[in-house]
Amino acid sequence: MKTERIQLDHGAGGRASQDLVAKTFMPALANPILTELNDSALLEFQGVRLAMSTDSYVVDPIFFPGGDIGSLAVHGTVNDLAMRGAQPTYFSVGFILEEGLELTDLERLVTSMAAAAREAGVQVVAADTKVVDRGKADRIFINTAGIGIIAPGVDVAGQNARPGDIVLINGPMGDHGVAVLSTREGFSFQTEIKSDSASLNGLVAAMLAASNKIHVLRDPTRGGVATALNEVAKQSGVGIRLEESNLPVRPDVNAACEMLGLDPLYVANEGKALVFVAPEDAELVLNAMRQHPLGEEACVIGEVVSEHPERVVLQTGIGGRRIVDMLSGEQLPRIC
Repeated sequence: MKTERIQLDHGAGGRASQDLVAKTFMPALANPILTELNDSALLEFQGVRLAMSTDSYVVDPIFFPGGDIGSLAVHGTVNDLAMRGAQPTYFSVGFILEEGLELTDLERLVTSMAAAAREAGVQVVAADTKVVDRGKADRIFINTAGIGIIAPGVDVAGQNARPGDIVLINGPMGDHGVAVLSTREGFSFQTEIKSDSASLNGLVAAMLAASNKIHVLRDPTRGGVATALNEVAKQSGVGIRLEESNLPVRPDVNAACEMLGLDPLYVANEGKALVFVAPEDAELVLNAMRQHPLGEEACVIGEVVSEHPERVVLQTGIGGRRIVDMLSGEQLPRIC
Protein backbone atom coordinates (compact mmCIF):
# COMPACT_ATOMS: atom_id res chain seq x y z
CA MET A 1 0.00 0.00 0.00
CA LYS A 2 1.32 3.43 -0.97
CA THR A 3 2.30 5.60 2.00
CA GLU A 4 0.87 9.12 1.96
CA ARG A 5 3.41 11.88 2.48
CA ILE A 6 3.36 15.60 3.12
CA GLN A 7 3.37 17.69 -0.06
CA LEU A 8 4.02 21.41 -0.58
CA ASP A 9 0.31 22.08 -1.10
CA HIS A 10 -0.33 20.97 2.49
CA GLY A 11 1.25 24.29 3.47
CA ALA A 12 -0.62 26.47 0.98
CA GLY A 13 -3.54 27.32 3.25
CA GLY A 14 -6.06 25.84 0.80
CA ARG A 15 -8.00 22.60 0.56
CA ALA A 16 -5.03 20.33 1.25
CA SER A 17 -4.18 22.34 4.38
CA GLN A 18 -7.78 22.14 5.54
CA ASP A 19 -7.85 18.39 5.02
CA LEU A 20 -4.59 17.96 6.94
CA VAL A 21 -6.01 19.90 9.89
CA ALA A 22 -9.34 18.07 9.82
CA LYS A 23 -7.96 14.54 9.42
CA THR A 24 -4.66 14.63 11.28
CA PHE A 25 -4.52 17.40 13.86
CA MET A 26 -8.09 17.94 15.03
CA PRO A 27 -8.88 14.32 15.98
CA ALA A 28 -5.96 14.38 18.41
CA LEU A 29 -5.97 17.99 19.60
CA ALA A 30 -9.59 19.20 19.35
CA ASN A 31 -11.08 21.29 22.14
CA PRO A 32 -13.75 24.04 22.14
CA ILE A 33 -11.20 26.83 21.74
CA LEU A 34 -9.14 25.25 18.98
CA THR A 35 -12.09 24.02 16.93
CA GLU A 36 -13.25 27.58 16.23
CA LEU A 37 -10.32 27.75 13.76
CA ASN A 38 -9.95 31.52 13.89
CA ASP A 39 -6.72 33.43 13.25
CA SER A 40 -6.19 33.57 17.02
CA ALA A 41 -7.72 31.87 20.03
CA LEU A 42 -9.98 33.66 22.50
CA LEU A 43 -8.93 33.08 26.12
CA GLU A 44 -10.55 34.46 29.27
CA PHE A 45 -8.48 35.07 32.39
CA GLN A 46 -9.84 36.75 35.52
CA GLY A 47 -12.37 38.76 33.54
CA VAL A 48 -9.92 39.81 30.83
CA ARG A 49 -10.32 38.51 27.29
CA LEU A 50 -7.07 37.68 25.55
CA ALA A 51 -6.28 36.66 21.98
CA MET A 52 -3.39 34.25 21.42
CA SER A 53 -1.83 33.21 18.12
CA THR A 54 1.12 31.22 16.86
CA ASP A 55 2.74 31.09 13.44
CA SER A 56 5.89 30.02 11.61
CA TYR A 57 7.65 31.80 8.76
CA VAL A 58 9.60 30.01 6.05
CA VAL A 59 9.40 32.53 3.19
CA ASP A 60 11.86 32.09 0.34
CA PRO A 61 13.72 34.38 -0.32
CA ILE A 62 14.26 35.86 3.12
CA PHE A 63 14.63 39.38 1.65
CA PHE A 64 12.11 40.64 -0.88
CA PRO A 65 10.86 44.03 -2.17
CA GLY A 66 8.91 45.69 0.62
CA GLY A 67 10.04 43.42 3.46
CA ASP A 68 11.92 40.43 4.81
CA ILE A 69 11.27 37.39 6.98
CA GLY A 70 11.96 39.41 10.15
CA SER A 71 9.41 42.17 9.62
CA LEU A 72 7.00 39.65 8.10
CA ALA A 73 7.06 37.58 11.30
CA VAL A 74 6.02 40.65 13.31
CA HIS A 75 3.36 41.75 10.84
CA GLY A 76 1.85 38.27 10.57
CA THR A 77 1.69 37.82 14.34
CA VAL A 78 0.19 41.27 14.94
CA ASN A 79 -2.37 40.75 12.20
CA ASP A 80 -3.54 37.38 13.49
CA LEU A 81 -4.32 39.06 16.81
CA ALA A 82 -5.87 42.14 15.21
CA MET A 83 -8.21 39.95 13.16
CA ARG A 84 -9.84 38.98 16.46
CA GLY A 85 -10.27 42.65 17.34
CA ALA A 86 -7.41 42.50 19.85
CA GLN A 87 -4.76 45.09 20.57
CA PRO A 88 -1.47 43.15 20.29
CA THR A 89 0.87 43.58 23.24
CA TYR A 90 3.55 40.89 23.56
CA PHE A 91 5.04 38.14 21.45
CA SER A 92 7.72 35.49 21.58
CA VAL A 93 10.07 34.50 18.79
CA GLY A 94 12.05 31.36 18.04
CA PHE A 95 14.85 31.34 15.47
CA ILE A 96 15.94 28.17 13.68
CA LEU A 97 19.23 28.99 12.02
CA GLU A 98 21.08 26.94 9.45
CA GLU A 99 24.82 26.52 9.82
CA GLY A 100 26.44 28.93 7.36
CA LEU A 101 23.88 31.74 7.63
CA GLU A 102 25.74 35.05 7.29
CA LEU A 103 25.79 36.97 10.59
CA THR A 104 25.31 40.24 8.71
CA ASP A 105 22.03 38.88 7.28
CA LEU A 106 20.89 37.73 10.71
CA GLU A 107 21.68 41.15 12.20
CA ARG A 108 19.78 42.84 9.38
CA LEU A 109 16.73 40.63 9.98
CA VAL A 110 16.73 41.15 13.74
CA THR A 111 17.03 44.91 13.24
CA SER A 112 14.09 44.81 10.82
CA MET A 113 12.05 42.77 13.29
CA ALA A 114 12.79 45.23 16.09
CA ALA A 115 11.74 48.19 13.94
CA ALA A 116 8.48 46.47 12.94
CA ALA A 117 7.73 45.65 16.58
CA ARG A 118 8.29 49.27 17.65
CA GLU A 119 6.06 50.55 14.86
CA ALA A 120 3.28 48.12 15.86
CA GLY A 121 3.65 48.92 19.57
CA VAL A 122 4.46 45.35 20.65
CA GLN A 123 7.34 43.91 22.65
CA VAL A 124 9.37 40.73 22.20
CA VAL A 125 9.34 39.26 25.73
CA ALA A 126 10.66 35.74 25.14
CA ALA A 127 13.00 34.24 22.56
CA ASP A 128 14.91 31.09 21.67
CA THR A 129 17.58 30.13 19.16
CA LYS A 130 18.48 26.75 17.67
CA VAL A 131 21.08 25.92 15.01
CA VAL A 132 20.81 22.97 12.62
CA ASP A 133 23.36 21.39 10.30
CA ARG A 134 24.08 22.91 6.92
CA GLY A 135 21.49 21.64 4.44
CA LYS A 136 18.93 20.83 7.17
CA ALA A 137 17.03 24.13 6.82
CA ASP A 138 16.95 27.07 4.41
CA ARG A 139 19.07 29.77 6.09
CA ILE A 140 16.46 30.78 8.70
CA PHE A 141 12.97 29.84 9.89
CA ILE A 142 11.10 31.90 12.49
CA ASN A 143 8.32 30.85 14.87
CA THR A 144 6.24 33.33 16.86
CA ALA A 145 3.45 33.41 19.42
CA GLY A 146 1.50 36.54 20.26
CA ILE A 147 -0.82 37.84 22.95
CA GLY A 148 -3.31 40.71 22.66
CA ILE A 149 -6.11 42.22 24.74
CA ILE A 150 -9.69 42.29 23.46
CA ALA A 151 -11.64 45.32 24.66
CA PRO A 152 -15.10 44.88 26.24
CA GLY A 153 -17.88 44.79 23.67
CA VAL A 154 -15.70 43.62 20.77
CA ASP A 155 -16.99 40.38 19.25
CA VAL A 156 -15.14 39.63 16.03
CA ALA A 157 -14.81 36.04 14.77
CA GLY A 158 -15.07 33.97 11.61
CA GLN A 159 -18.37 32.44 12.71
CA ASN A 160 -20.12 35.84 13.07
CA ALA A 161 -20.90 36.72 9.43
CA ARG A 162 -24.60 37.44 8.84
CA PRO A 163 -26.71 37.79 5.68
CA GLY A 164 -26.72 41.42 4.68
CA ASP A 165 -23.16 42.11 5.87
CA ILE A 166 -21.07 44.16 3.46
CA VAL A 167 -17.60 42.85 2.64
CA LEU A 168 -14.77 45.41 2.44
CA ILE A 169 -11.05 45.17 1.74
CA ASN A 170 -8.47 47.83 2.57
CA GLY A 171 -6.65 47.78 -0.77
CA PRO A 172 -5.44 45.85 -3.83
CA MET A 173 -4.88 42.08 -3.80
CA GLY A 174 -1.82 40.00 -4.61
CA ASP A 175 1.07 42.41 -4.04
CA HIS A 176 2.93 40.19 -1.56
CA GLY A 177 2.71 36.96 -3.50
CA VAL A 178 3.86 38.51 -6.77
CA ALA A 179 6.69 40.43 -5.06
CA VAL A 180 8.06 37.26 -3.45
CA LEU A 181 7.63 35.12 -6.56
CA SER A 182 9.27 37.68 -8.86
CA THR A 183 12.30 37.91 -6.56
CA ARG A 184 12.56 34.15 -6.14
CA GLU A 185 12.38 33.41 -9.85
CA GLY A 186 14.34 36.45 -11.04
CA PHE A 187 11.46 37.98 -13.00
CA SER A 188 11.65 41.67 -13.83
CA PHE A 189 8.77 43.96 -14.68
CA GLN A 190 8.59 47.57 -15.83
CA THR A 191 7.90 48.68 -12.27
CA GLU A 192 9.07 47.04 -9.05
CA ILE A 193 6.23 45.21 -7.32
CA LYS A 194 6.53 45.49 -3.55
CA SER A 195 5.01 43.37 -0.81
CA ASP A 196 2.14 44.93 1.13
CA SER A 197 3.49 43.45 4.39
CA ALA A 198 2.35 45.66 7.27
CA SER A 199 0.87 45.57 10.78
CA LEU A 200 -2.87 46.23 10.64
CA ASN A 201 -3.62 46.80 14.33
CA GLY A 202 -3.78 50.58 13.92
CA LEU A 203 -6.23 50.29 11.03
CA VAL A 204 -8.35 47.79 12.95
CA ALA A 205 -8.43 50.07 16.00
CA ALA A 206 -9.69 52.92 13.83
CA MET A 207 -12.44 50.74 12.36
CA LEU A 208 -13.56 49.45 15.75
CA ALA A 209 -13.67 53.01 17.08
CA ALA A 210 -15.99 53.91 14.20
CA SER A 211 -18.42 50.98 14.60
CA ASN A 212 -19.37 48.20 16.98
CA LYS A 213 -21.05 46.31 14.14
CA ILE A 214 -17.95 44.75 12.60
CA HIS A 215 -18.64 41.01 12.69
CA VAL A 216 -15.64 39.38 10.99
CA LEU A 217 -12.05 40.35 10.22
CA ARG A 218 -9.79 38.03 8.23
CA ASP A 219 -6.37 38.58 6.68
CA PRO A 220 -6.17 36.81 3.31
CA THR A 221 -2.63 35.44 3.47
CA ARG A 222 -1.90 31.95 2.07
CA GLY A 223 -4.58 31.06 -0.47
CA GLY A 224 -5.52 34.70 -0.95
CA VAL A 225 -8.89 36.41 -0.77
CA ALA A 226 -10.76 33.47 -2.32
CA THR A 227 -9.62 30.97 0.31
CA ALA A 228 -10.17 33.38 3.23
CA LEU A 229 -13.74 34.09 2.08
CA ASN A 230 -14.45 30.37 1.71
CA GLU A 231 -13.24 29.82 5.28
CA VAL A 232 -15.61 32.48 6.61
CA ALA A 233 -18.51 31.20 4.52
CA LYS A 234 -18.00 27.72 5.97
CA GLN A 235 -17.51 28.92 9.56
CA SER A 236 -20.65 31.07 9.48
CA GLY A 237 -22.79 28.84 7.27
CA VAL A 238 -23.53 31.70 4.85
CA GLY A 239 -23.06 32.50 1.20
CA ILE A 240 -20.85 35.31 -0.08
CA ARG A 241 -21.38 37.16 -3.35
CA LEU A 242 -18.46 39.05 -4.91
CA GLU A 243 -18.59 41.71 -7.62
CA GLU A 244 -15.81 41.10 -10.13
CA SER A 245 -15.78 44.73 -11.25
CA ASN A 246 -15.07 45.84 -7.65
CA LEU A 247 -12.08 43.57 -6.99
CA PRO A 248 -8.98 45.78 -6.64
CA VAL A 249 -5.75 44.66 -8.32
CA ARG A 250 -2.87 46.92 -9.31
CA PRO A 251 -2.29 46.97 -13.10
CA ASP A 252 1.30 45.72 -12.76
CA VAL A 253 0.25 42.89 -10.42
CA ASN A 254 -2.60 41.97 -12.76
CA ALA A 255 -0.24 41.91 -15.74
CA ALA A 256 2.24 39.73 -13.82
CA CYS A 257 -0.53 37.33 -12.83
CA GLU A 258 -1.70 37.05 -16.44
CA MET A 259 1.85 36.34 -17.59
CA LEU A 260 2.37 33.71 -14.88
CA GLY A 261 -1.07 32.11 -15.17
CA LEU A 262 -2.15 33.14 -11.65
CA ASP A 263 -5.52 34.34 -10.40
CA PRO A 264 -5.10 37.37 -8.08
CA LEU A 265 -7.95 36.05 -5.93
CA TYR A 266 -5.65 33.21 -4.81
CA VAL A 267 -2.39 35.16 -4.44
CA ALA A 268 -1.14 35.84 -0.90
CA ASN A 269 -1.37 39.19 0.87
CA GLU A 270 0.35 40.29 4.08
CA GLY A 271 -1.18 43.71 4.70
CA LYS A 272 -4.80 43.26 3.76
CA ALA A 273 -7.94 42.72 5.84
CA LEU A 274 -11.36 41.48 4.80
CA VAL A 275 -14.01 43.28 6.84
CA PHE A 276 -17.59 42.05 7.32
CA VAL A 277 -19.78 44.84 8.67
CA ALA A 278 -23.52 45.39 9.12
CA PRO A 279 -24.92 47.30 6.11
CA GLU A 280 -26.02 50.31 8.15
CA ASP A 281 -22.41 50.93 9.26
CA ALA A 282 -20.61 49.99 6.03
CA GLU A 283 -20.10 53.57 4.87
CA LEU A 284 -18.95 54.64 8.32
CA VAL A 285 -16.32 51.90 8.44
CA LEU A 286 -15.26 52.50 4.85
CA ASN A 287 -14.63 56.17 5.61
CA ALA A 288 -12.64 55.27 8.72
CA MET A 289 -10.50 52.90 6.66
CA ARG A 290 -9.82 55.49 3.97
CA GLN A 291 -8.58 57.98 6.56
CA HIS A 292 -5.84 55.55 7.65
CA PRO A 293 -2.63 55.20 5.57
CA LEU A 294 -3.18 51.44 5.20
CA GLY A 295 -6.79 51.86 4.07
CA GLU A 296 -6.68 54.71 1.56
CA GLU A 297 -7.72 52.38 -1.26
CA ALA A 298 -10.42 50.54 0.72
CA CYS A 299 -13.49 49.47 -1.21
CA VAL A 300 -16.60 47.27 -1.16
CA ILE A 301 -16.10 43.91 -2.88
CA GLY A 302 -19.26 41.97 -1.99
CA GLU A 303 -21.92 41.01 0.50
CA VAL A 304 -23.07 38.11 2.64
CA VAL A 305 -26.23 36.33 1.43
CA SER A 306 -28.47 33.55 2.67
CA GLU A 307 -28.40 31.81 -0.73
CA HIS A 308 -25.79 29.14 -1.59
CA PRO A 309 -24.61 28.64 2.02
CA GLU A 310 -20.89 27.88 2.48
CA ARG A 311 -20.13 28.97 -1.07
CA VAL A 312 -18.51 32.06 -2.57
CA VAL A 313 -19.98 33.16 -5.91
CA LEU A 314 -18.50 35.77 -8.24
CA GLN A 315 -20.78 38.06 -10.25
CA THR A 316 -18.75 38.46 -13.44
CA GLY A 317 -18.36 41.59 -15.50
CA ILE A 318 -20.41 40.09 -18.34
CA GLY A 319 -23.40 39.30 -16.14
CA GLY A 320 -22.72 35.63 -15.37
CA ARG A 321 -21.84 33.89 -12.14
CA ARG A 322 -19.16 31.40 -11.20
CA ILE A 323 -18.24 29.60 -8.01
CA VAL A 324 -15.01 30.77 -6.38
CA ASP A 325 -13.71 27.69 -4.60
CA MET A 326 -10.98 27.30 -2.01
CA LEU A 327 -7.43 27.06 -3.35
CA SER A 328 -6.56 23.59 -4.62
CA GLY A 329 -2.91 22.71 -5.04
CA GLU A 330 0.01 25.06 -4.48
CA GLN A 331 0.27 28.21 -6.59
CA LEU A 332 3.13 29.79 -4.65
CA PRO A 333 5.08 27.67 -2.13
CA ARG A 334 7.03 29.21 0.77
CA ILE A 335 5.18 32.54 0.55
CA CYS A 336 5.16 33.41 4.26
